[in-house]
Amino acid sequence: MRRFVILFASWFGTGFSPVASGTAGTLAAIPFQILLAHLSLPLYLLTLLAFFFFSSWVSGHGEIVFGEKDSGRIVIDEVMGYFIAMTAVPVSWKTILAGFLLFRFFDITKIPPARFFDRRMKNGYGVVLDDVIAGIYSCIALHLLLRFP
Repeated sequence: MRRFVILFASWFGTGFSPVASGTAGTLAAIPFQILLAHLSLPLYLLTLLAFFFFSSWVSGHGEIVFGEKDSGRIVIDEVMGYFIAMTAVPVSWKTILAGFLLFRFFDITKIPPARFFDRRMKNGYGVVLDDVIAGIYSCIALHLLLRFP
């Protein structure tokens, strides 16, 4: 079970990047996002819901395995946030790049209520929820950019 948690919490090892592990994890989410983008919207949203609970569980166990709260090696939360950012967004290199940049911006700045979840909820859900909020902000911004270029 320990290896399973490490594999997914670090998103296939990208969380062990010596610099910008969150950015590395988000980059590693892109190929999976391209595959998910082919799902119908209802199936995509159902997949996101299941992935939210999975990533929260993995993050909580990752904190135990890595021995620290919200370890930088846990990047599955960035994957979750990026998947949300790209909800109902057509796949192109421009949208992938814009979604990536917007998500990293909102994830780093932690605009409220993201900051609340990051600081107050000290469990797997707290690890993931700040990225969910960043993903929602990114998704809104990306859709606005696509509608009003």
